[in-house]
Amino acid sequence: MSKDDLIDVLVIGGGINGTGIARDLAGRSLSVILCEKDDLAEGTSSRSGKLVHGGLRYLEYYEFRLVREALIEREVLLNAASHIIWPMRFVLPHSPEDRPAWLVRLGLFLYDHLGGRKRLPGTRTLDLKRDPEGAPILDKYTKGFEYSDCWVDDARLVVLNAVGAAEMGAEILPRTACISARRDGETWTAELKSETTGETRTIRARCIVNAAGPWVNDIVGRVAGRNSRRNVRLVKGSHIIVRKFWEGPQAYLVQNNDKRVIFINPYEGDKALIGTTDIAFDGRAEDATAEESEIEYLMAAVNRYFKEKLRREDILETFSGVRPLFDDGQGNPSAVTRDYSFDLDEDGGAPMLNVYGGKITTFRELAEHAAGKIGKFFPKMGKDWTAETPMPGGEIENADFISFLERMRSAYPWMPRDLIKHYGRLYGTRMDRIVASAISLDKLGRHFGGKLYEAEVRYLVNHEWAMSAEDILWRRTKQRLHLTEAEQAAFAGWFDRTFPRKYGIPTERQAAMASHL
Repeated sequence: MSKDDLIDVLVIGGGINGTGIARDLAGRSLSVILCEKDDLAEGTSSRSGKLVHGGLRYLEYYEFRLVREALIEREVLLNAASHIIWPMRFVLPHSPEDRPAWLVRLGLFLYDHLGGRKRLPGTRTLDLKRDPEGAPILDKYTKGFEYSDCWVDDARLVVLNAVGAAEMGAEILPRTACISARRDGETWTAELKSETTGETRTIRARCIVNAAGPWVNDIVGRVAGRNSRRNVRLVKGSHIIVRKFWEGPQAYLVQNNDKRVIFINPYEGDKALIGTTDIAFDGRAEDATAEESEIEYLMAAVNRYFKEKLRREDILETFSGVRPLFDDGQGNPSAVTRDYSFDLDEDGGAPMLNVYGGKITTFRELAEHAAGKIGKFFPKMGKDWTAETPMPGGEIENADFISFLERMRSAYPWMPRDLIKHYGRLYGTRMDRIVASAISLDKLGRHFGGKLYEAEVRYLVNHEWAMSAEDILWRRTKQRLHLTEAEQAAFAGWFDRTFPRKYGIPTERQAAMASHL
């Protein structure tokens, strides 16, 4: 796409909403450019609780429609991407001091039935003194419930949406900020500045979709010089990562003294992800970090229920994300709706659609609704299509990941089972693009520790816009959690030597971009 081309839609924001919208619109035969000022999913979309769920606690705020739609989407996404989304059972120990058992059971009954559950098992009652799921729980908690939801690799969900969009013709520009956008009659003239090259590019677009998340109003005001009728409410959620301290694949959901619930989930095999907090935030979203008070809050919630007590030195990592929620006037951050809202600005010419709120579970539905909002400006736009179409790598028969893994073990008998699972989980049916014609581990190139081999790194540079060691270790693979500090440093040195940055972009990535265009 040349610099002088007029395109249909410029999408601003490379999180889950922006990449989901770009994929949806590109699949309707619209010409699309997506720009993101940082790496894909670097903000909120890689700092979530990593769940595709209906939001059990939202029932308490009478968000029945939101919960129902999210539960329906849970099934859609599980079918579309069973490699990065999979079922998980959640154990909820009951504390009589908080919600009464009948209320919890009623909520779980609604949760089982609101969304037309098909693939996931329903709720069951547990005797925590007898059932193995109760083994790590303090003896004073004797009753519990177990229900189903789904886990998701959030950052990979974002990247796969971007990959899908690019394969349908969209141009994906990470580390490229939209620094100005001005209406020029029936089109927008936008200035895009590359962080890596310092160069500025001018494009014209018939429509702008502003999916900048926490920065949505910054794009409206500072970049586009417009006013919005909507407000965004920033709420910070922090998580801690510790070593897994219980047996079994189940997760736990505990009620804290303030009525909030905390998830304690298996993570990356031998670790646990614990969160989240809900704190009103009015700083710069990119500066959000977990405060000591939040860490203590999460530890206290765990220690209230579990025999093994967490200590501060048990914390391996922390991360914080700022959720851009639609401001519905609620004072309590936990009560602010997780629904989404659109503001269509078409006064004086070309339209600008601003996206407020949302959650990772409903991104596909949000993208579909966004397409509907701008449909009148593109009468030849294609129909809805994403509900029945697998995500890249998700073309797995009957969405049966276990059977798929068995086939991969037969196809690659020389590969360790844990490495096959790693490639299968991250890339699904596309793992053969990494393994290629390799017939032994040494053919995958240099081993950097954990499950990270050179072949995977080169694939991520060439096909998934990875431009730094952090992109690889954190957002694309999570191998940072499995490499020692020395191994991480060695990998970073190798990466910088192997992919020298001509104009700030790895030269191998430049060649791949040129061949794509």
